[in-house]
Amino acid sequence: MHLTKLILRCSSRTGDDGLAEEEEGISEEEQRKIIGLFDELCPPPCLERLEIEGYFGRRLPRWMTSTSAAALKSLNTLWIDDLTCCTQLPDGLCELPYLQFIHICHAPAIKHVGPEFMQLYHHRGHPPSKTMVAFPRLNKLDLKEMVQWEVWEWEEEVKAMPVLEEVQLKHCKLRCLPPGLSCHARALRKLSLESIQHLTSLENFASIVDLEVSQNPDLERITDLPVLQKLTIIMCPMMKVLEGVPLLQSLVVEDYGMEVLPEYMRDVNSRQLNLDCSIALLRSIAAGQSGPEWAKFSHVGRVKAYVREGDNKRKWYVMYTREPYSLETNIKY
Repeated sequence: MHLTKLILRCSSRTGDDGLAEEEEGISEEEQRKIIGLFDELCPPPCLERLEIEGYFGRRLPRWMTSTSAAALKSLNTLWIDDLTCCTQLPDGLCELPYLQFIHICHAPAIKHVGPEFMQLYHHRGHPPSKTMVAFPRLNKLDLKEMVQWEVWEWEEEVKAMPVLEEVQLKHCKLRCLPPGLSCHARALRKLSLESIQHLTSLENFASIVDLEVSQNPDLERITDLPVLQKLTIIMCPMMKVLEGVPLLQSLVVEDYGMEVLPEYMRDVNSRQLNLDCSIALLRSIAAGQSGPEWAKFSHVGRVKAYVREGDNKRKWYVMYTREPYSLETNIKY
């Protein structure tokens, strides 16, 4: 029988400051021994799934670095939770030929993801072949709770992730997405961005079909997504510009404090709008042609607008259809 899955758990979860408290039952000496033990592990070359949980070393084990990662040549899934003290991601993953899924959650010490994560390395004095690309089979990338992460370096000249289809980024401080992602991840279909603290714009992604942006406080612009079909905007109060989305079919907007429709709605020709909003905005929509919001939604094929009350998310509603014209509501306006 071949070992295809390996789960590594450290004996205690430490705090975000990287110091183990005595009451957690693990001393610094015990930490060093555990980290040393991890360093000496020799995962079998047939390993397909690796899970690491609660690792408190300041760097990942040596066998995950560029000089040794070839030992993981069969790996297709890497799942890491609670990487409390590591200051950088492992630099050997980009060369793994079968790696398809990377999930990293809670890595509060990482501030910078640099070229070492994205670039192929020289071996035995020879540069990588021009036909080689980093992360050749990576299909899905989840990076969550990297709360201090500010910079992702990936320049356009670095070829990587050619078959990447789905990216999820959650809870970080990125100001922008790297140019290499939009340039080389040409199979990217689904992108989810949640609680990205300083992100102001998203633009020039030629292949994205499904985009969700949620609780991004500084996001103002979404532009030039030529094949985008589904867009979900949740609690992004600064959103002002939505342009270059000619194939948009479905727009979902959720903001329970929203009292007027955003101005960008005037130029968005989606077939369907689903809206969760305030009672004031719902009344304005319910007024139809005589209301102040008519010019912003009347050109949309179908509109479903809701207001919650208690646990009922759809207590009050407006249903609008452009052709044949219909407007139904259960609220007085």
